Amino acid sequence: MKSQQSELCSLYTKIFVVVSCYWVVSIVTVFVNKTLFSSQTVALEAPLFITWFQCIISFSICFTLSQNGGVPGIFSFPKGTPWSMDVMKKVIPLAIMYTLMIATNNLCLKHVGVPFYYVGRSLTTVFNVVFSWILLRQATSSRCILCCAFIIFGFYLGVDQENLLGSFSLIGTIYGVVGSLMLSLYSIFTKKVLPYVNQEVLLLSYYNNAYSIILFIPLMLINGEMTVLMNYTNFQSTYFWFQMVIGGLCGFAIGYCTSLQIKVTSPLTHNISGTAKACAQTVIATQWYNESKNALWWTSNLIVLASSALYARFKQLEMEVKSKTPVPEEKQSLV
Repeated sequence: MKSQQSELCSLYTKIFVVVSCYWVVSIVTVFVNKTLFSSQTVALEAPLFITWFQCIISFSICFTLSQNGGVPGIFSFPKGTPWSMDVMKKVIPLAIMYTLMIATNNLCLKHVGVPFYYVGRSLTTVFNVVFSWILLRQATSSRCILCCAFIIFGFYLGVDQENLLGSFSLIGTIYGVVGSLMLSLYSIFTKKVLPYVNQEVLLLSYYNNAYSIILFIPLMLINGEMTVLMNYTNFQSTYFWFQMVIGGLCGFAIGYCTSLQIKVTSPLTHNISGTAKACAQTVIATQWYNESKNALWWTSNLIVLASSALYARFKQLEMEVKSKTPVPEEKQSLV
């Protein structure tokens, strides 16, 4: 009995530490990126270049860990190379979605405030339901659809209140919607690609960052950032590169902490944790930037957060019921 209690205590402590690390790293990453994109001390109007540099940092770390097999005694990192032709054929389509996802998310963060950032990207759940039906033919329960309806209403209310408060950014909101769409597609297609990398999430992250380094170059050209970079005069600043490296380390850390949280809990628990983290992030951001919001603005956030959490909980209950339902003998695998 004591041994079981000790094991449970150890497990809960591990989960608490991992979830806490995810919260801290995720919130810090958002604030660091917002500083890089909008701070007067950086003053570089090239968000895709900053994101590209973060991909280089993440790729360099992943490459080093892959060569060494990870950090001895702490965690292992799967070996692999992104330059295999067979791997490229399988992973590059997903890498395109990954590149567009992080590009639009960061462009959204540049144009909107941190308090509105979560609401601006809150339609991912709605797109998940739509694409699960279109691409996978997976039906969604009526109560989950009702949650999606409330999320859309909360999103609309949040946009309306941002507009009334004078802080609404149309282009930032559009980037947020596109980012939600790409995140949804990325999540769905990740399930199809993971078997090609032996279900190794870290290895997939390594490959995605490798291909993103190349894919971001035409995006930077289209966004007109090459001219901005040629005219930028702060490249000699040590402080500038220090901030850039910190942003890159945060980018790698959030990827690792996300994977670790999913591993020690579950994908749905990760969604619930992310929703609760977003609530804390919104409160911290309003205090940090000394922004005053009205009651309807807070109501929109509450609707989106509560509906997202309920959706994740309903899906969790449905999965539990499905896992306990016996499979008919004729449908069971012979293996």
